[in-house]
Amino acid sequence: MIPILRKNKQPVHVTNNKELENDYEVASQWKLMWWKFKKHKLAIISAPILIILLIIAAFAEFLSPHVPLERFSEYKFAPPQKIHFVDPEKGFSFRPFVYDIKEEMDQETFRKSFQEDASKKYPIHFFVKGESYKFWGLFETNIHLIGVKEKDAPFFVMGTDSLGRDLFTRILHGSRISLSFAFLGIVFTVILGIILGGVSGYFGGVTDTIIQRLIDLLLCIPAIPLWMALAAALPADWSPTKIYFGMIMIFSIIGWTGLARVVRGKILSLREEDFTMAARLCGASHLRIITKHLIPSFASYIIINVTISIPATILGETSLSFLGLGLQPPVVSWGVLLGDSQKLENLAHHPWLLWPAAFIVVAVLVFNFLGDGLRDAADPYK
Repeated sequence: MIPILRKNKQPVHVTNNKELENDYEVASQWKLMWWKFKKHKLAIISAPILIILLIIAAFAEFLSPHVPLERFSEYKFAPPQKIHFVDPEKGFSFRPFVYDIKEEMDQETFRKSFQEDASKKYPIHFFVKGESYKFWGLFETNIHLIGVKEKDAPFFVMGTDSLGRDLFTRILHGSRISLSFAFLGIVFTVILGIILGGVSGYFGGVTDTIIQRLIDLLLCIPAIPLWMALAAALPADWSPTKIYFGMIMIFSIIGWTGLARVVRGKILSLREEDFTMAARLCGASHLRIITKHLIPSFASYIIINVTISIPATILGETSLSFLGLGLQPPVVSWGVLLGDSQKLENLAHHPWLLWPAAFIVVAVLVFNFLGDGLRDAADPYK
């Protein structure tokens, strides 16, 4: 350490460059990746946002002020309510509140709209009792994190849909379906990609030719029309759960090709390396060589590929659900919620129906930024 005197005569210690070089030389691969990852500011910002999205998906019932199927027939297409902290009569209030809203009709255009009624206000509380729900499907409770205590009082921070259902509640529940769809789809994609790509690269020959021609066949067909064709082939009498897993398998069957080619290329470059030959001479089986020696040597690239593929799965599910070929009501996903915005008339008069699109954009950007950060960190010596 080299002491340096500033104007105030207080010594400030600066790390010697040689010490930094020594730390760099003896650091592990994961530590080098972490140092490189920290330099990617967008990836560092995206990580806590992703954690928030995952928390929302895990605790959607508790975080929501209502239940997703609860209808408020008097508040169809109600706009987002403003949260107030200042009362004209009593001044500033530490407890936020919302005003009541009333439906009015324009006598010239005969359009209905909602206006605030300042004569009634509803304070916002934490841990409010509301409609009952089963938390994680295990036990029943009626405690919601936030809401108003008055029964049937309006509290719609993001407005309501055509049936008077709270859009904020439905978006929180939709995050569970959309994000779990992406993660489960990627799990099956990774399994197929690693197995088929590993077999193709390790054994080569006829096996490699057959798998590569199958990949070429899948890649030459446009993805969205192929998704639509396979989704339309699902039986119409299937339950929402079967449709959900059927859609996951469709995306996995189509999406494994990119990862399989990455795995094949890596194994082709590593199968003749010294450590691979040593494993063969020691009598290790082909399966052990692939799973214990080859795949772990480029695991970082698999993680990067998975991170970048998740946004494509989210957008694919959203697209099919928006077109009416994917998940269907009563399932609540971001794509299903966007279905209400298909009509331009609804979109023009009720723009808050596009709120699910904002969550989709945020989720896609978060995964893309994390993927970029991991891609930079995968080769820390650059």
